[in-house]
Amino acid sequence: MKDLILTIVKPLVEHPDAVSIEMEDGPNGMTYKLSVHPEDMGKVIGKQGRVAKSIRTVVYAAAGSSQQKKIFLEIVE
Repeated sequence: MKDLILTIVKPLVEHPDAVSIEMEDGPNGMTYKLSVHPEDMGKVIGKQGRVAKSIRTVVYAAAGSSQQKKIFLEIVE
C-alpha cells in the first residue's frame, strides 16, 4: 500500500525526495501518514481537497477486501 501511495504522489510534487510515509497500526485500523515538502502541500491537497480525495479513493479501493483492517490516509505537515 505504501508503494501505491508513493507512486501516486511523487509525480505530483516538485520535491519527490521529501515525500515520506509513516504507518501507524491502531485499534481502528492502519493509518498511513503522508508528509510532503511544505511547498508541495497545495498540489497534494488540490482545490477544495479534490486531489487528496482522489488519492484516498484509489488507496481505499486498492485496499478493498484484501485487508482485514480499515485503511486511513492522513496528509500531515
